[in-house]
Amino acid sequence: MLKDARIAFVGSGSMAEAMIAGLLTKGIAQKQNLIASGPREERGQALQEKYRVNVTTDNLLAASGAEVVVLSVKPQVLPGVLPTLRGRILGEALVLSIVAGARIETIASGLAHANVVRSMPNTPAQIGEGITVWMAARGVSETHREQARLLLGALGEEVEADDEDQLDMATALSGTGPAYVFLFMEALVDAGVHLGFSRRVAEQLVVQTVKGSVDYYKFSPSHLARLRNQVTSPGGTSAEALYYLEKAGLRTAISRAVWAAYQRSVALGQGRRRSHKPDGEK
Repeated sequence: MLKDARIAFVGSGSMAEAMIAGLLTKGIAQKQNLIASGPREERGQALQEKYRVNVTTDNLLAASGAEVVVLSVKPQVLPGVLPTLRGRILGEALVLSIVAGARIETIASGLAHANVVRSMPNTPAQIGEGITVWMAARGVSETHREQARLLLGALGEEVEADDEDQLDMATALSGTGPAYVFLFMEALVDAGVHLGFSRRVAEQLVVQTVKGSVDYYKFSPSHLARLRNQVTSPGGTSAEALYYLEKAGLRTAISRAVWAAYQRSVALGQGRRRSHKPDGEK
């Protein structure tokens, strides 16, 4: 479906590179049909040398004649990009946005183009292990939806949403999720160092514990509470540790953090700046 399609990436950052790498590795697209645009010539040169794709610093040149246009610029750049492409994209082309917070209506009206799919990938997409939540505008054909599935599948797993609000929810949960995981891992490493391990050994223990726990869940899928109970003996070390985590309000802190990220995503989508500081921030 995309083997012979001309695909343009407006924005040549890390997510664009991840999709280019995935498309080529999985044989979904051909390198001679891919073109990426960005303001930095050295970045384009690096992509060209690594993947043998076409590059340019002209967004309009990249998008002209493309059957798929991937919007992969930073959110603050998007308002300046949309007017330059307005009315210049092929009528039957698919526009796939991976711009955080940018709503379908904003993109569709800004481009004067109806075939828009909005998506929210996360950082592990850069190694093909991400998960992306996406939604198509009303009236987007099944053919274009299938193209979106293939494109986003190059980044890892994909989930189609049935309500655009779920894109903001995904931003808070899976999009921001790696930051929560890394913070938790960092705290565990610091605790290991406090106990007396070297940082190198503490990192090795924590990374493999997290990876092994995820792999174990996939190997033997059960309710997470059941898996937790398997390693929690009455009166044991896990029970003692979990007691203190619950007492410290870990669940509540995580829930509030995700909710705050969701509210921030909604505000960004509406073009609002943060007008107040978070609780406790001086």
